[in-house]
Amino acid sequence: MKKIPKHIKLSHPENFEAGLSELEKIVVKMEGGQMSLQDSLLSHQRGMELLQYCQAALQDAQQQVRIFENNTLKKISIPTNNDH
Repeated sequence: MKKIPKHIKLSHPENFEAGLSELEKIVVKMEGGQMSLQDSLLSHQRGMELLQYCQAALQDAQQQVRIFENNTLKKISIPTNNDH
């Protein structure tokens, strides 16, 4: 079984900024062109997971801004690491 590269984490990021930072590191490594095919596939998979997490966090923030702009006070559920 192939060992998972050090730069690939298996858990959800702590927050949006951590997710984006990890995603940027993966992109830099992949653009370097020195990864094996297996490492590239694992990195791509992790990158897609991080992308989905970050997109969901941005969508939640956009929804919160829309609510604030409409002067509507509603409780917004912010996803935790366990929700993704």
